Amino acid sequence: MSSTQLGSHKVREAHVFLRSRISSGEWAIGQLIPKEPELMDLIGVGRSTVREAVRSLTTLGMLEPVPGVGTFVRARTPVSSLLTEFLAEQDLEEVLIYRRSLEIEAAQTAAVKRSDDQLAALRASYERSLLFDENPDSESSDLSGCERCNDILRPDSFHRLIVEASGSKLLLDLYTGVMTVLGRAVSSGVVFLGISADTMHLDHGALLKAIEERDVRDAAHSMALHADRDLGVHADMLDLAPNTERAESLIEAGYDPQGVASE
Repeated sequence: MSSTQLGSHKVREAHVFLRSRISSGEWAIGQLIPKEPELMDLIGVGRSTVREAVRSLTTLGMLEPVPGVGTFVRARTPVSSLLTEFLAEQDLEEVLIYRRSLEIEAAQTAAVKRSDDQLAALRASYERSLLFDENPDSESSDLSGCERCNDILRPDSFHRLIVEASGSKLLLDLYTGVMTVLGRAVSSGVVFLGISADTMHLDHGALLKAIEERDVRDAAHSMALHADRDLGVHADMLDLAPNTERAESLIEAGYDPQGVASE
């Protein structure tokens, strides 16, 4: 066997090793994978083989190296990467509608299936968001404006935690692909946050309450309302308000966290 063939075989073995740890959830989305020296010991290969395997999974969208920090898990399967490429070619308003559908399904399913640990993570994310908005310069806050800026793929973001609490790995993969596209659109200024901090906290509070009380109806309605007024699309240099007829109809029907909070 030639050295080239041996090298290719070792890369395939390393690729399978890394991918199995990610697909199984042993290395969770948003988690740093072990450093190169540790991977070399775990797999029994050299540095160049590890780097080639990591590069192949980065191409699939499953890993993301961050210089000076390490390599993060970004997707459980290549589904999110392929979906990202597909959605990047679609109209952003259509992507927002797709995101809304996924999040409503996630919210109502999370109300049924969430664990106590997942509820605690949701509450912690909500409280970090409140802390950041009350004192954005605080060194004790590690939120970095994740819900108000462009880091909407942050592993501990409120929305992502709801999707995880649904218990559906496929839903999480699809959601990751959608939010990757929207994250890029926010970064480029095409998509904007169309909700105030106060309204966001009221919406998130309503979602947290519904999921905590396992109220499927309120979880779905809370997410429908929030998603409809959360993100908007810039067009012809004018803001297209994210508040849609669906959101207005929910408010007219009496479902409005702001009205509930003021009672």
